[in-house]
Amino acid sequence: MAKAIHSMIRVLDEARSVRFYDKAFGLKISDRLDFENFTLVYLSNPESGFELELTINKGQTEAYELGNGYGHFAVSVDNLDEEHARFEREGLSPRKLVAFAPDGKLVGRFFFVADPDGYEIEVLERSGRFQ
Repeated sequence: MAKAIHSMIRVLDEARSVRFYDKAFGLKISDRLDFENFTLVYLSNPESGFELELTINKGQTEAYELGNGYGHFAVSVDNLDEEHARFEREGLSPRKLVAFAPDGKLVGRFFFVADPDGYEIEVLERSGRFQ
């Protein structure tokens, strides 16, 4: 059976992205592989063995075009209200809190935030299927 181990995004500025993911989600560098034309930085935290892989292409000076195919990366937190307030205090510009209940039954509570490269991240409260 397959096991999900990481997801990769391309970022323009390694230091800026590492600071954002640390400040926002407590993700720290777990590994860094430097090659001639690119660098791979793996971020993780004790909550999960899953890693976010940042790819930094050397010589890239323009922001990446995200296109219309990228969806979002998602994380879960114990207390959504506290996290939203913390994101606001940290100047991370979280969007509004949403209680998604299309049929009157709560599916999940969440907010979105964008990283420095424009990637969307969904922050979900731990409940139901979103543990």
